[in-house]
This record gives sequence, C-alpha cells and structure tokens, in this order.
Amino acid sequence: MTRRLFQRHRPRRRWLRAFLTIVLLGVAGSAAVLLGCDWWIDSSAEPYTTDRVESVPPAEVALVLGTAPYVADQRRNLYFEYRLDAAAELQKAGKVKFLLVSGDNRARDYDEPAAMRDGLIARGVPPEAIYRDVAGVRTLDSVLRARDVFAQERYIVVSQAFHTNRAVWLARQNGIEAWGYDARDVPFGSAPQMLRQYLAAARAVYDVIVGTEPQRSGPRVEIGSAPPN
Repeated sequence: MTRRLFQRHRPRRRWLRAFLTIVLLGVAGSAAVLLGCDWWIDSSAEPYTTDRVESVPPAEVALVLGTAPYVADQRRNLYFEYRLDAAAELQKAGKVKFLLVSGDNRARDYDEPAAMRDGLIARGVPPEAIYRDVAGVRTLDSVLRARDVFAQERYIVVSQAFHTNRAVWLARQNGIEAWGYDARDVPFGSAPQMLRQYLAAARAVYDVIVGTEPQRSGPRVEIGSAPPN
C-alpha cells in the first residue's frame, strides 16, 4: 500500500520540480537581462558624463530633466532641488547659455517645468535663459523633443548620475551629441526604487530597438531666437 502511494505521488513531484526549475530559470534570466541593460547603458554613457563643472564641454543648451517638486507629506524632493542646483551652477559658470527644463504637465495643478523655472529664477538664473518643455512625460520624450521640437542636436543633460547615463545613452543612440552633468545624488531608499531603475534601463533598450517616438510633437521652437515660453 505504501509503495503504491509513493508511486502515485512521484509523477506529481517530478512536475513540481520541473515547474520550480522553469520559474527559477525565468527569474534568473530576467535578472540577467535587467542587469545587462543597466550595465550596457552605464558603461556606454560613462565617457560622456561628469560631476565636475569644469569638465563639462561648453554648449548652447542644457536639458534639465524633471521630477516631482514634492514627495510624501509635501516634503521638498531632493532629486528636484539638486538638479536645479546643478543646472544653475552650469549656467552661471558659462558652460551653457540656455536651460531647457523638461517635465510632466499632466494636470492644471501639476506642472514640473513651471516649478523648475521658478526654482531656477530663485537661484539667480535670468528668466530669458529658461525654456520649458511641458511634454517631457518620459526621459525618451525629453531627449528626442529637445532635438525635434527645440532644434538641439547637441546639448548637456542635467540630472542624477543614474538618470543622466540613461538620457545620454538614449540621445546618442538616436544620433544626438549629448553630454551629461551629474547633480548631487540621493541614495536609493528602498528595493523598489532600485528595481524601478533596472526596469527603466530595460525599457530604454527596448525603445531604441523598436524606435519608439515621443508621445507628443509640437511646433518648432528655436532656442535663443524665439522668446522663452
């Protein structure tokens, strides 16, 4: 009797082992893809990025990537603050003439570019040196719209290093001569934030492979000729 029961359950155990093996291989494969994409982007962008203002090559425009001005409990977002600090430093050092602040304007009461503009003016940047892109809903959109809408084939990207690398990589994969200036970093506070970074890297690679276009186009704006919007 015992032998019969053992023989009856043995195929189920085999199927369970096979299933678990497939799941583990899938997890390991996915992790390898995520890590590989992140490594590819970082290693490719590294020669073109720096955290030293004196090492930044001069350009007409710096593309400042947006993020939320506030986090939970209406605390100031340090990613936001440090990016504006870096952008203002770059403009005051004479490395760029104009700042293109690009972010999300998803609702009437949520406008990243307007908040960035106000923050830069408070840091002493002249209003006439600041242009806004209100359709920078993703990094890819910001990068490509800087070329396609704002007529910039060469520019400096300003953000934290993990973000700057991805933006510079996306730009150069699309034929744009982009350089990066890394703002002061903010350590990742949780595992989900790290996972989000790896997923963003994989999505960037996917977007380049399939040729993803920006979600919105717009009329041409010649920075330096057209008045700041």
